[in-house]
Amino acid sequence: MAMIEHQLTLFILHVMCLSVFGRPNIIVLIADDLGFNDLSFHGSSQIPTPNLDALAKDGIILNNYYVCPVCSPSRGALMTGLYPIHTGTQHDVIYVDQPWGLPLAHSLLPQHLRDLGYATHAVGKWHLGFFHKEYTPTFRGFDSHYGYWGGKEDYFDHTQLMGQFWGLDFHQNMKPVTNAFGNYSTFLFSNHAANIIQNHNTSKPLFLYVAYQAVHSANMYAPLQAPADYIKKFSHIKDKKRRIYAAMVSALDDSVNQIIGRLKAKNMLKNSIIVFSTDNGGPAAGFNDNAASNWPLRGVKATLWEGGVRGVSFIWSPLLKNPRRTSWDLMHITDWLPTLYRAAGGNVRSLGKLDGFDLWDTLSSKRPSPRSEVLLNIDPINRVSALRVGDMKLVQGTVYGGQWDGWYGPSGRDPDQQVDFFSADGIACKPKPANASTNCKPAKKPCLFNVTDDPCEFYNLANDHPEIVERLLKRLSEYNATAVPPGNKPADPRSDPKYHDYQWINWMDYTA
Repeated sequence: MAMIEHQLTLFILHVMCLSVFGRPNIIVLIADDLGFNDLSFHGSSQIPTPNLDALAKDGIILNNYYVCPVCSPSRGALMTGLYPIHTGTQHDVIYVDQPWGLPLAHSLLPQHLRDLGYATHAVGKWHLGFFHKEYTPTFRGFDSHYGYWGGKEDYFDHTQLMGQFWGLDFHQNMKPVTNAFGNYSTFLFSNHAANIIQNHNTSKPLFLYVAYQAVHSANMYAPLQAPADYIKKFSHIKDKKRRIYAAMVSALDDSVNQIIGRLKAKNMLKNSIIVFSTDNGGPAAGFNDNAASNWPLRGVKATLWEGGVRGVSFIWSPLLKNPRRTSWDLMHITDWLPTLYRAAGGNVRSLGKLDGFDLWDTLSSKRPSPRSEVLLNIDPINRVSALRVGDMKLVQGTVYGGQWDGWYGPSGRDPDQQVDFFSADGIACKPKPANASTNCKPAKKPCLFNVTDDPCEFYNLANDHPEIVERLLKRLSEYNATAVPPGNKPADPRSDPKYHDYQWINWMDYTA
């Protein structure tokens, strides 16, 4: 009875806040390929990120937060509240020359928020399909979109190279943007987002989705790109790739500050919820020609190790009742849809069956998290899967023949500083044993880790706890029984921009 009364009190307080302030503005900021160790609030001083640090420390840092291993699955999970196995996006990503996308049967977050009266705008990366116009942002719930439809491109000329196919990928709604050449995308996006805020009619709540290109690598001929003045700030970093990467992160930090400043100037910040998240773990040590750091976590982007799927994230809002803390509640990127919908005053039950959980009370009022497990993925093509239940995580299979199953720096810390732990806002790891690289061979048999005690995945416990391995394998099997087949399609040569004025467009609408 006491529990019911408490929940009723929280509901009444939430309704009262909505009646006084109206529905909150919701700003979701997605960094692309940002590593767990690439923001300074996690303890690394190599790349100062004062603006993101200030938001994170004044909000709630999410240190038990999981994403998908690569781009399209994470974005689909965010937009639908469903695991990739339930949308057919569980294998790889949606490449620009492939005729498929996030299935139209699924309603997306902007559609749900639009039904609650929100103005909905998207800026930046889409990466959920565009072969037909119906798969593009303005046909899926956004009032406007300014950005690119694919997965990567040049930061300055905004063209994408895919094999031998090359063309411009920059759009405002359905029209090509041809006047942005030479302008750095990070600031193009924050400028456009700031203009949306400036011109917003505050009689309606705003949902603004800013999906940065930063810090994903660009085309292979110039993978890491930043303005020269930012690169100069990091001349002390000897590794050239890491130096440019640091500049990209620093520009991202300033860009976010521009958006926050415009919200404040417009008097919208006091009734806003700001979510910041990476889409997947960082591509470290040259993976994807990039230079991220997930230190001290294991693995990189595209793997199911913690470095591939434990994401950097925080939430900031004056509406949070218990801010200025680090949360260790289990959370997954699918949880944002029901959580934000609830914060907006929506009835989560009306959304139907989701894999995500409503964590608004967990975040705002420190209520226990309803989530006790996370499916990290089941990829039947690469034959990899991973699941976390409570403290325990099961990993089976590997990608790239296991060559990215290790631990990669840099730590970004002073050489005299202990390297076995992060700051209080980070992750503590036990000493690394001599057999850490050999005690787990997931391609041969499943590995088991207690990722609460051992987030660096040093100690394989499979032989010590076969009963837990069996239980988690059974749970994986239960999930797999609900999976839909991967939706991946082979490349379509008709997508080649040379047939479309050297632009990446919704080619199937123009192809017989």
